[in-house]
Amino acid sequence: MRNLTLLTDLYQLTMGQGYFAEGKHEQLAAFDIFFRPNKLITYSVAAGFDQAAEYLENLSFTDDDIAYLRSLGIFREDFLAYLRKLRFTGDVVSVKEGEIVFPYEPILTVKAPMIQAQLVETALLTFVNHQTLIASKAAKICAQAGGGVMEFGLRRAQGADAGIYGARAAIIGGCVGTSNVLAGKMFSVPVSGTMAHSWVMNFPTELEAFRAYARSFPENCLLLVDTYDTLKSGVPNAIRVFKELRESGYEPKGIRLDSGDLAYLSKEARKMLDEAGFPKAIICASGDLDEYSVRSLKEQGAKIDSWGIGTKLITSADMPALGGVYKLCAVFEDGKEIPKIKLSDTTEKITNPGMKEVWRLYDRETGKAVADLITREGETIDAPLEIFHPVETWKRMTLTDFSVRKLREPLIKGGKRVRSSLPLKEIHAYFAAEYGRFWEEYTRLDVPHIYKVDLSEQLHALKSEMVRMHGKGE
Repeated sequence: MRNLTLLTDLYQLTMGQGYFAEGKHEQLAAFDIFFRPNKLITYSVAAGFDQAAEYLENLSFTDDDIAYLRSLGIFREDFLAYLRKLRFTGDVVSVKEGEIVFPYEPILTVKAPMIQAQLVETALLTFVNHQTLIASKAAKICAQAGGGVMEFGLRRAQGADAGIYGARAAIIGGCVGTSNVLAGKMFSVPVSGTMAHSWVMNFPTELEAFRAYARSFPENCLLLVDTYDTLKSGVPNAIRVFKELRESGYEPKGIRLDSGDLAYLSKEARKMLDEAGFPKAIICASGDLDEYSVRSLKEQGAKIDSWGIGTKLITSADMPALGGVYKLCAVFEDGKEIPKIKLSDTTEKITNPGMKEVWRLYDRETGKAVADLITREGETIDAPLEIFHPVETWKRMTLTDFSVRKLREPLIKGGKRVRSSLPLKEIHAYFAAEYGRFWEEYTRLDVPHIYKVDLSEQLHALKSEMVRMHGKGE
């Protein structure tokens, strides 16, 4: 892995020097990563922790890094000498990749010496914000498609890393493969792709282009049929080549539509393929699709078997940033926790103080998720349990017959990874299983029911007291 230690904002290092000068650099501190509500967030799919763990395990300043920092003319030599020996020695707890998560929940917490915990903020947010965003977008697209979605976005991604790790996140969210060959190699996932319009245009006729492709790939012949006229030439020429393939002992894979009225064209193409004796030939659609256009095409009865989704997936076009934040929640003196809180005139920006746990409550009869509960670390959950809205506290309900699951577990202890990296196939399978434990009302695209994320009595009391105390300037 590349050395990404300098993948940070300058103020992390200037604060680091300040902590060093004040003798606070080795004080234990804890920071939470969470994200705030957004009108487009119905749920999110946690991702990026594998890269976060790799980054933390390999954190170290090289001689070149130190030389560059020295050249800035703002850092002391004793601080630079300290950085040269710095390694991450802290602990990290997080949800699993593929976990369904909601606003305000601490999905990852770093507990480490202050200078380490502060330094890693920017990189951790980079990994988690981006991949969680793309995994969530993929999940929504795949839910509407019902399967068969390929990630086709590399050329439209905001840079190479966004394309590579966006493809990884898309697989977690449900895509069955990617067009990105490097991502396929790095993450051992299926790759897919056939031809571009330029292939067809490079031959004297469309028919010759199709025949040439079939000669090269007789066992995987999927033809792009919209270069000239989809129904008058593209599909008829594809059928002609498919018949020639069959005579040679091969069965065609299908056709791809990349433009035009995909609902109409797919239905007409399906009729033509079926009448020609190719009912098993698939129809793949691509062309600036997202979850809403996929849903619309399905509602129109489009005969599409697989989907190539590019720009709007890899960029999460309607919400290009998750908005996750990294906030100090506690410091420690002589082993004692001192909770910390950030206040704001905006209620939604007031943080939840102290070390916490996140629990998911399931109705025992249906097995469906009922609510998530954020508690103080060390709390236990017993029935009957009254939960309430963290702001509109008069909204309450009592649970009696439920099961409970702790969402977070150790990722790193003492600077060393303790949770192994899993194949993306397993991560997606975990997501899919958990997705099935939520009522459709929480995951639907339009006007979803807001899933309950509440605070325990103890955490709510601590937060209220700290708001009162700091509000008076104490």
